[in-house]
Amino acid sequence: MNWDVFITCAVTGSGDTTKKSPHVPVYPQQIAESAIEAAKAGAAIVHIHVRDPETGQGSRKTEYYAEVVERVRAADVDVVVNLTAGMGGDLVLGGDENLLPPNPTGTDLAGATERLDHVRAILPEICTLDCGTMNFASGGDYIMVNTPSVLRTMAKQVQELGVRPELEVFDTGHLVQVKELIRDGLLDDPVMIQLCMGIAYGAPDDPNTFMAMVNNLPNDCVFSGFSISRMQLPFVAMAALAGGNVRVGLEDNLYAGPKQLATNAMLVEKAKNILDNMNVRVMSAQAVRDKLKLVKR
Repeated sequence: MNWDVFITCAVTGSGDTTKKSPHVPVYPQQIAESAIEAAKAGAAIVHIHVRDPETGQGSRKTEYYAEVVERVRAADVDVVVNLTAGMGGDLVLGGDENLLPPNPTGTDLAGATERLDHVRAILPEICTLDCGTMNFASGGDYIMVNTPSVLRTMAKQVQELGVRPELEVFDTGHLVQVKELIRDGLLDDPVMIQLCMGIAYGAPDDPNTFMAMVNNLPNDCVFSGFSISRMQLPFVAMAALAGGNVRVGLEDNLYAGPKQLATNAMLVEKAKNILDNMNVRVMSAQAVRDKLKLVKR
């Protein structure tokens, strides 16, 4: 059991969710405002993607990140900034009989250095590293591409920047990659891991699989766990019971209850209520900085 838990809010993601809920923020100002509301509701960390304001699709333009982070840093609430570095690893093959060339719609592949352009410019406290390549969306030909060589280079550059990587782990094999990065001195203590459960073709979100993941974590790491859709809120309790921290937000789930579309603040409030009722202390942003040895800029 973890009695001191921090809440991360994943504010918008990059998935095709903007047409499914009016609450999914798209414009940089909307993303920042939603992140600030989540922080006021109890989130110590906001995990930020950005979107193209014209199309609503995920983007990796540094200027969008910069506007969001500037607004969040200027707000009257303290929160840890966590930027995704997962963009630039998107490959959509040409189909079941003609794999190549890749489908230009949805394919966005960039090298390790380019994928970190926004991190280098903004210097958030945390950025994410997705620790493996996998079939990601249900059906279709989309692959999330993160090769060992790309991850090693990204980890080294993030380490040199003094930014804490959050290692996104979607299956047990991704923990092999994490342990190799630790072995080779590319991750500084404390190692921060996010167990991402319930994603198609990754680890399912049943308790036995989740605990198998937890039991294979590196020693002395700090971890969080989440699942998607209707399992997001049950995983608040499950992650705390397993010794971890929690993540909620519209990146992973659009509903606060049956037929009730959520906002990020609503999901954070629900997570906080669950933890309060378990007699768990919800950590502040500064307490998280102290625990994870983060550098606030």
